[in-house]
Amino acid sequence: MLLKDMKKFFPGKGPREAADFEKLPAHVAIIMDGNGRWAKKHKLSVSKGHRQGTETLREIIRHTDDLGIGSLSLYAFSTENWKRSPEEVAALMQLILDFFRSEIDELDAKNVRIRIMGDKGGLPEKQRDTLIEAERRTEKNTGLNLNIAVNYGSRAEIVLAAKEIALLVKNGELQLNAITEQTVSDHLYTRGQPDVDLMIRTSGEMRLSNFMLYQNAYAEFTFPAVLWPDFTVEAYDQALATFAHRQRRFGARL
Repeated sequence: MLLKDMKKFFPGKGPREAADFEKLPAHVAIIMDGNGRWAKKHKLSVSKGHRQGTETLREIIRHTDDLGIGSLSLYAFSTENWKRSPEEVAALMQLILDFFRSEIDELDAKNVRIRIMGDKGGLPEKQRDTLIEAERRTEKNTGLNLNIAVNYGSRAEIVLAAKEIALLVKNGELQLNAITEQTVSDHLYTRGQPDVDLMIRTSGEMRLSNFMLYQNAYAEFTFPAVLWPDFTVEAYDQALATFAHRQRRFGARL
């Protein structure tokens, strides 16, 4: 389903107007799964599978921005991914450099703000400096929040938030009984952004893999069977249309 066909799901409204009426999610998160299996299917190296996945990534970011969705969070490299072969890790690290070198001008021109989720200090120097520069260059942009999880684990994120809050209490800057759910949210990588509304994991796998556990508390989930390099704009639109038909209760009865 193409963007132009979404009018049937948002009667009388274009996608941007529909977003104002909560028909589109404010925050989409995607686990981009299936690059390796795509490569195997096509008898290619895993690195070529990841590179093909980057082409999909470009299209999905552009489409998200065109729709007027406020935040897009992408799982690019987890803390567990270091366990993969040295060759695959090296290929992924190189893709980080290649992606930002080729896309940063367009992203900045489109007013996209890049935020890196994860431990940048644990990355090789070139990758760390590239990510820090991308954040610095776009920090004043007010358009799409593009959250890219690199060297990321959600449990580690929550532990980091707990440590920051504990330090505030220790220093007398925060009272223990003043800690709320909002306090925790304010110390996550996604501070200032809404929780995830729609969580997409490609390739048919049905697990979170330690991705945004706190922010996904009331997210709607879709698990398209398509491998990430084959995830098209049409498939993305279908996931958004599915979300638009969900009745969200947030624990209440309607």
